[in-house]
Amino acid sequence: MDIQFCEKDKYDISDLVSIVELLRDKENGCPWDKEQTHKTIRNNMLEETYEVIEAIDTDNRELMLEELGDVLLQVVFHSQIENEKDSFGFDDVCNGICQKLIHRHPHIFGDVVANSSQEVLKNWEAIKKTEKAQETYTDTLNGVSKSLPALVRSYKLQKRASKIGLDFKSPKQSLQNLKNMIDILEKDMDNNDTDNISKDIGEVLFATVGLARQFDCDAEECLYISNEQFIEKFAVFENHIKESKEDISKLSYEELFNFYKLAIHKND
Repeated sequence: MDIQFCEKDKYDISDLVSIVELLRDKENGCPWDKEQTHKTIRNNMLEETYEVIEAIDTDNRELMLEELGDVLLQVVFHSQIENEKDSFGFDDVCNGICQKLIHRHPHIFGDVVANSSQEVLKNWEAIKKTEKAQETYTDTLNGVSKSLPALVRSYKLQKRASKIGLDFKSPKQSLQNLKNMIDILEKDMDNNDTDNISKDIGEVLFATVGLARQFDCDAEECLYISNEQFIEKFAVFENHIKESKEDISKLSYEELFNFYKLAIHKND
C-alpha cells in the first residue's frame, strides 16, 4: 500500500486516520503498531479515559487537550483494525453516533416536545429501550455493561431498578439495610463461615451504594475522595515518624496506629 503523507503546521481528523493507517501498513508500517489487536490495546482505552478524568478533576486544560487526543487515537486505532477486515471504518463510527444523536433527540431534530432535562432523559431511556429491543426490566439491567467498575455498575443497576419503584423510601431505610448487611457479615465472621463472608462483603458494598444514592452521591466518587484523603493523612503520618527519628519498619502495631491517629487529628 502506497500511503502519501506530508507534514503540516496543523492537522485534522483525516490526517489522524491517515497516520494510523500508515502505522498499520503491512509493508512500511511500525512493527509495534502492526502487531496490535483489539485485545492487546484494550487496556489503553481504559487508561487514557481515566487520564482524561484526572485532567477534568484537576481542571488541567493542557492535560485535557493531550489526553482527549489519546482517547481519540484509541477510537481511530480500533476503527482501523476493523477497516482492514472490511468490517467498518472511522467514517462508519462517526455516522453511527450522528444517527444515534439525531434519533435520541427528537425534541431537537423532530416534533417531540421536551421542556426539561427530566423529560429529555425519560425520552432518551424509552428510545434506547426500543433500539436495544429491551422488552423487560431485567433486559434493561442486563444492558448495563459488565466491564464498568463494580461501584459504577451497582449505581446504574440500582438507579434503573428504582424507576419501577424498587427502592428504599428514605436514607434511614437505606442505612438500616446497610446495618442489616453488616450484622449478617458479623454473624458469618463469628461462625467463621468463609463461604459466605465474600458474598456478605459484596452485599455491604451494594447497600453502601444504595445509601449514597439516597443523598444523590456517586459511591465511586465518594471512594475516590476518600482514597485521596487517605494519601494526605498517610503523608502526615509518615512525616510524624520521620520527625520523631523512629524507624517505621520497627514500630509496633500500637505505635503505628498512635502515629496515624495523630495524623488524622492534625489533618482534620
